Amino acid sequence: MKGKMTRPSTTLVAAMIVAVVAGVSAGAAERGTLDSIVAIVNDDVVLASEYGDRLAEWMSRLDESERNDPLLASTVRSQVLEQLISESIQLQEAELRGIEVDDETLTRAVAEFARQNNMTLEEFIADVAAQGSSYRALRERIRRDIMIERVQRVVVNRRVFIAERDIDELLASPFFEEAISDEYRLGHILLEVTPDMTTAQIEAVREKADGLVAELREGADFAATATEHSSAPTADGGGDLGWRKESRIPRRFAEDVVDLEIGAVADPVEDSSGFHIVKMIDRRGASQQRVEQTLVRHILLSPSAIRSDEQTLAAMEEIRSRIVAGEDFAELAREYSEDPGTRLAGGDLGWTTTEDLDPAFQRMMNLTGVDELSEPFESSFGWHILEVQGRRQQDISEEARRNYAAQMLLEKRFNERLDEWLTEIRDEAFVERRANVSGQQGNPAPFGG
Repeated sequence: MKGKMTRPSTTLVAAMIVAVVAGVSAGAAERGTLDSIVAIVNDDVVLASEYGDRLAEWMSRLDESERNDPLLASTVRSQVLEQLISESIQLQEAELRGIEVDDETLTRAVAEFARQNNMTLEEFIADVAAQGSSYRALRERIRRDIMIERVQRVVVNRRVFIAERDIDELLASPFFEEAISDEYRLGHILLEVTPDMTTAQIEAVREKADGLVAELREGADFAATATEHSSAPTADGGGDLGWRKESRIPRRFAEDVVDLEIGAVADPVEDSSGFHIVKMIDRRGASQQRVEQTLVRHILLSPSAIRSDEQTLAAMEEIRSRIVAGEDFAELAREYSEDPGTRLAGGDLGWTTTEDLDPAFQRMMNLTGVDELSEPFESSFGWHILEVQGRRQQDISEEARRNYAAQMLLEKRFNERLDEWLTEIRDEAFVERRANVSGQQGNPAPFGG
């Protein structure tokens, strides 16, 4: 059990919601005097009711033997109070910086959690009420956590700096190679062979394996086939081995499957336990980072005070007719295009993806074939014609590797700077504990009130 504070995340907020739903009502049994103060923190206080609810949450994570351990009980009590003190300090820091969470943002956060759990917001509210908990109290708890996350981001991000040299060093480390290595999601079927089988029986199993592979390659459902035929423990789950790095794929068939295309089924692999049939369900990782790029150029004309929308379209149709008649696209772009970023380059946008383009431009670019000229079309910038000169799948795995390394470093540095900041504000705060929560004096029951 750890008392160190860490940066909240969507996952942690979701876990917190579960804990609150389970713990708020249980906390009532743990409370002593509801309105008494257990700690003064600068200009704020920690109430016994808050402490009781939070203690109930922590209790819900312990098994019975842990709850009856007096030493552990003392540690838990102290950590719970210290967590509340730390949160109070951070909330006061957020208020000093004018950080707020409006009701609309709060409702979206709760609604998103409900959606992830296949519930509408109304169903989630009803579920909270059915468990005897307060939806209003839950919302306020979420508001506090979002405020803490925001103040951490505002303060700590300013203390984090990543140099290109830092990224290069991480990229060269064996640790990074393992972290970034591809993951494979495999389906597995085992046709078992036992020591007492005859040669003819083993040959029959081999023929069955070959037959199943042929059926799977023709489109048979792998999960159903695994459930019906596999002797492996994963048969009930359709033979799904889940996501695994190469180092966690059984050696007996690792070499045969890591180079498979997604959806492909390997030839049966034989070992002492039988015949293994493996399918590459999916794969992910830096080596899979590819993006479609289009080589495109365009001409732009924009309506103005002296040229109406209809006149602009007519002018664009005239330019297109001249290109179709044989005039050079680039020369006409340099003469007429009103896009300052591409005019001198003959309208050339280079190899581009759709991410940063106007939606109308994206649609027309995707609809236009290679070496084809589009019809005039309108975007938020004006009227265009475009020509697609090529398309390619570009491998961006190196870029993905650098981005992943940078993200790893940012998370590590963030947590380091966060710990430093939390220590600073805790040391600077005025904190007075008004009650003994250790359970060591006059409190024989480890988790008594």
